Amino acid sequence: MRFFLFLSFGIFAGLCLSWPGLIIPQNWKCFNHIIAKSVDDKISLKAALEISPNYLLKGKNKKTASKIRIVADACFR
Repeated sequence: MRFFLFLSFGIFAGLCLSWPGLIIPQNWKCFNHIIAKSVDDKISLKAALEISPNYLLKGKNKKTASKIRIVADACFR
């Protein structure tokens, strides 16, 4: 039980350190807005500017986790 407590605290602390705006409701609206617009292929400029050149050069490696990371970087930082 103690292991799961420390594990969940560590995950939460790590997410808060990497994305400090994670607990602000306005940032979650931004996150949901970008996800909704990406369904219609109308991605926002803010999210487009967060894409690293390395991500664009690889081209083939577009996993769901990396897509979520890009959108989270755009809204939560």
